Amino acid sequence: MRNTATIPIDELPRIFDKFYRIPGSDPWRYGGVGLGLALVKKLIAHIGADLQVESHSDQTTFTVTFPQSSLISSS
Repeated sequence: MRNTATIPIDELPRIFDKFYRIPGSDPWRYGGVGLGLALVKKLIAHIGADLQVESHSDQTTFTVTFPQSSLISSS
């Protein structure tokens, strides 16, 4: 069972802004204050990874790509 919101394509450029919430979304159903994705974006950038988001009619997908160097443990 899916209980997440699909993000409209025209909202994608703003979803990583601090305190941004999609207009018209139900705050009681989805909660939050609009900080989660802003924090994730900063964390991903800090570790040198890449964050991409795609949204289609019934699904939004987030993809994180880590640089190979961050996956190799130094001894």
